[in-house]
Amino acid sequence: MKMAEKKNAGWQFIDDNASFKWDNPGPINELYFPLCNEKGIMSSITPALHGDIKTGHNNFLMMPVSMMDLHNSRAARNFWLHIEEQGSWSAVGNSLIQKSEVFENDNNVFRSLEAGFLWHKLTYKDLKIGIESEVLSFVPLEDNVEIMKIKIKNISDTSISFTPTSVIPMYGRSAENLRDHRHVTSLLNRLRLYPEGISMKPNIIFDETGHRFNNTSYFVLGTDGDSRLPEGFFVDIEKFIGDGGSLEWPEAVVKNQPAGNIDETSLEGREYVAALRFQKQTLKKGASKDYILIIGIGDEKNNLSDIMKKYNTSVKVEEALNTTKEFWNKKAELISFQSGLKDFSNWMKWVSIQPVFRKLFGNSFLPYHDYGKGGRGWRDLWQDLLSLLLFNPENVRDFLVNNFGGIRIDGTNATIIGNAPGEFIADRNNIARVWMDHGSWPYLTTRLYIDQTGDFDMLFEKQAYFRDAQIRRAADRDDKWIFSDGTLLKAKSGNVYKGSVLEHLLVQHLISFFNVGEHNIIRLEDADWNDAIDQASDRGESVAFTAFYGGNLLDISNLLLTIKEKKGIKTIDVFEELIVLLDSINSTDNYDSIEYKKKKLEEYFNKTAAGLSGEKVSLNIDDLASDLRRKGEWIFNNIKSEQWIKTKDGHGFFNSYYNNDGERVDGEFDGGVIINLTGQVFPLMSGLADEEEIKKVYKSCKDYLKDPDNGGYRLNTPLQDNKLNFGRVFAFAYGEKENGATFSHMVVMFLNALYKRGFVNEGYEVFKSLYDLSMDTEKAKIYPGIPEYFSPDGKGLYTYLTGSASWLILTVLQDMYGIRGSLGDLIIQPKLVSEQFDDQNMASVNTVFDSKDLNVRYINKQNLSYNEYKITDLIINGKQSNSYISDNKTIIIPKEEFKKLTISEKINTFDIILDLL
Repeated sequence: MKMAEKKNAGWQFIDDNASFKWDNPGPINELYFPLCNEKGIMSSITPALHGDIKTGHNNFLMMPVSMMDLHNSRAARNFWLHIEEQGSWSAVGNSLIQKSEVFENDNNVFRSLEAGFLWHKLTYKDLKIGIESEVLSFVPLEDNVEIMKIKIKNISDTSISFTPTSVIPMYGRSAENLRDHRHVTSLLNRLRLYPEGISMKPNIIFDETGHRFNNTSYFVLGTDGDSRLPEGFFVDIEKFIGDGGSLEWPEAVVKNQPAGNIDETSLEGREYVAALRFQKQTLKKGASKDYILIIGIGDEKNNLSDIMKKYNTSVKVEEALNTTKEFWNKKAELISFQSGLKDFSNWMKWVSIQPVFRKLFGNSFLPYHDYGKGGRGWRDLWQDLLSLLLFNPENVRDFLVNNFGGIRIDGTNATIIGNAPGEFIADRNNIARVWMDHGSWPYLTTRLYIDQTGDFDMLFEKQAYFRDAQIRRAADRDDKWIFSDGTLLKAKSGNVYKGSVLEHLLVQHLISFFNVGEHNIIRLEDADWNDAIDQASDRGESVAFTAFYGGNLLDISNLLLTIKEKKGIKTIDVFEELIVLLDSINSTDNYDSIEYKKKKLEEYFNKTAAGLSGEKVSLNIDDLASDLRRKGEWIFNNIKSEQWIKTKDGHGFFNSYYNNDGERVDGEFDGGVIINLTGQVFPLMSGLADEEEIKKVYKSCKDYLKDPDNGGYRLNTPLQDNKLNFGRVFAFAYGEKENGATFSHMVVMFLNALYKRGFVNEGYEVFKSLYDLSMDTEKAKIYPGIPEYFSPDGKGLYTYLTGSASWLILTVLQDMYGIRGSLGDLIIQPKLVSEQFDDQNMASVNTVFDSKDLNVRYINKQNLSYNEYKITDLIINGKQSNSYISDNKTIIIPKEEFKKLTISEKINTFDIILDLL
């Protein structure tokens, strides 16, 4: 019996739940899959069962891994068979002999991987041995455990006898201890034996700032599928592997040594392995046998026997698996799309779940990681909420209000977000830094919330300000402040001061407006969205985000006038010191003068450095709106007149930055044209660029930034010589990370901006470039979803944990499929091109709006494209509703009308007929 020649053509979807299969994925070293639950356990697992299991930075059950460890480390999950007359064989392919044959293209050995929401199954078939193994892995919803169910099947023509041993290398401590007292911390380990398995518990947490008792234990329990327990254990890793052995060729397995009696006290202070020896088994032809491992992290409250009882049979494991699948499938389908684009619907389900992974894993707990120590950054916090707002905005309200508590009175913010609501940490690695873009994102997210709900009252919720020793945007320290004073800003009375959410937004934008450099552009400070532009804190300026702030100022101005109209509010209360920055209300401003702006900002800092008076003033809402509009318009006019670049060959685009020598970064130089995508995105998105400028910007991006080989849009052209006057970005290899990679986040924002400004065909072309890269599995070498970036050869890197997922969901739903809110009203404005309609000439989306489930179907019988069709009919739940068609491209349903037209306990169908324009 011979198998067909092995192929590595990438994954294929196998059902409508976005489950996928990848034959022979083993040779790809950097594949990993996330397993997790909302209780706190986080796992990564590869096709060879490498990876790790943890609940946080200080609690890793398996040794922490980064990307290179996935193929360098031998500390993987494993399941061994010692087969009579044949020797030792790994059911997952992790033996020295099996790995040595990986390049031989042996058609007698076949590996395949299937995965879905959220489960992972490896099938390993060896015709020479006559055995097929299946290893199913998942994290159940209720417990901090990872379940492994191993099925061993005899596919030979005769009976096979074997002795099974499961192996889980145990680490059981903080990631810090990889390089900090690795051996010393092993001396803290204590072992407990149970009939079901083993548990290890360090007796203290090693911390030279103050050791303390440890309450966390790490355990591995096992049984066969019929609830029969292991017959013995190996726990000392040195004795298990033997002199000269390894986890890929352990002496205890290779020599089939018996599992002897273990004295717990004699094995204190060791590095442990959870090697569970099961009874010898004989399988007849075609017969199979199941084994179950329960790998977990707990505390003294956990009863291991109770946990074991929940998962100790194959039937119970299947029940837990089905519950897990149902839970995650529902999450992935909160918004779902149907399209004529092959595999798009299933692919978007994986994109839709990525913001959930970001919330649970942060940026630290998968093999490609940035910070590595847990927590999420400020920007992550606000952008991840974009997609969550689309699912259930009402539940996000409290999170939004809590998040404003991280803003300082100088317009900066705590940069790290803790796990508890409203928990903020000043800085990562105790380095005082200011990202100048941080003040721009909260308004974007808040405005989306207001548009989806019509909840203006949220803007007037009261919230405190964050307080620590940093003042004047980290340029100075208040040495009088001590931690015991608390991290909430107080008024001179000693009471905690609280201002409205709107006031917090004003603080962020007004201070940024006045905080300019020598070209009257907002200072770059320590970086903006691009963290790698971090060497221009003295003279650097960000044109890109100045445009973003300008657009926000104009939008807040408009929102204030809407609030006046809809709510009858005529005055807005702010703390009295803020009047200094609302200068056009009571005095004559001079925004062309950099010196004027600096003096105003210094005056504000002097008034607020030690706290606030606690007094508030009431501003006429028209005057406040007028002041913000004047500032926003000034920014727009200044950028349009001073930052537009024309090249000799007729291209046009915006300058993005000034470096630390005060030099313009973008433009035409002796070494060629330099253009940054970031500097083009925000003038478009903010509304600054006019139609002719958008056309020129798009053409410049296509000509200069589109990679001729992989088709992706690069973040920048080569930045020329590295003078350490702009950022570490220069030091990166060109085409990697923030130096010229196809960086998904900014590419998605680019297509978002194009759609918003009505450039649908151009936006779709940008989207398609990113989608095609993601779906080219042979080159991308990733599972379904969108990675942080693509390298020049099309390889996807930093999978799952990227803010681009939230932006893509937002763009596809609100701009492509055209389902969005506007101050609580429902707007339907499709921007679909002809190839997005299926063979029935239909495209549809299932989503939620105002707590109602919707199925919106676009029927395009003539297969027309965006610029060819108009909306001719609207049918809601079977009733003609054409009165809500505002123009031939738009449907507007007021909030109160929407409530009358829709039903809570059913899926409401909206059929929209598209016909020739």
